[in-house]
Amino acid sequence: MTEFNDKQLEILQVAEKLFAEDGFDGTSIRQIAKEAKVNIAMISYYFGSKEKLLETLIIHRTSGMKMQLENIYRDDLSPIEKVERLIDLYISRINKNKCMYQILHFELSNKKRIMDMKSFMDIKKENSELFRMIIVEGQEKGAFKKDVNIPLITPTIMGILINFQMNRLYFEEILNLHSEEEFENYILNELTAHIKQTIKALLANEN
Repeated sequence: MTEFNDKQLEILQVAEKLFAEDGFDGTSIRQIAKEAKVNIAMISYYFGSKEKLLETLIIHRTSGMKMQLENIYRDDLSPIEKVERLIDLYISRINKNKCMYQILHFELSNKKRIMDMKSFMDIKKENSELFRMIIVEGQEKGAFKKDVNIPLITPTIMGILINFQMNRLYFEEILNLHSEEEFENYILNELTAHIKQTIKALLANEN
């Protein structure tokens, strides 16, 4: 994973905030430079273009997960405990990187730009392979059923969480969540428990 200096990290953080608030097209390099308190030439020197800045941001936010997945795979835990740890990890990362996932979803779905996503896809494939190995280990131990559609497990976890976040106003009203703290606590407790229950139901070998 590329190491960034303090100024590069500051530019990435500002770009992430502005891209999430105003969209990629609605954000100029000039705005990013002004808020990051750098000149435009410095951004060009570090990142080349606005598209390359976005690509760097996405890779920066997604590349740290591999080591955490490897740790879960190596830990002396039961298959179910490993899956619960996986779910905690995904929820924690999505919650922590809400802005990046918002940007990523928009950019990958609208296809307005031809972005060089090879590095991102390579990271995603490596992470997915570790996830698959954890599920297969559970299958080999007889804890999980064999006919599991493994590639759809991760989107099931992420889909529930992201849908909940995107419909925040609705859920705040029907669940009587009146503050940021109450909303976040609901995600960490009730919603996480619901996701774990759902995934375990999909995986569990009932024989």
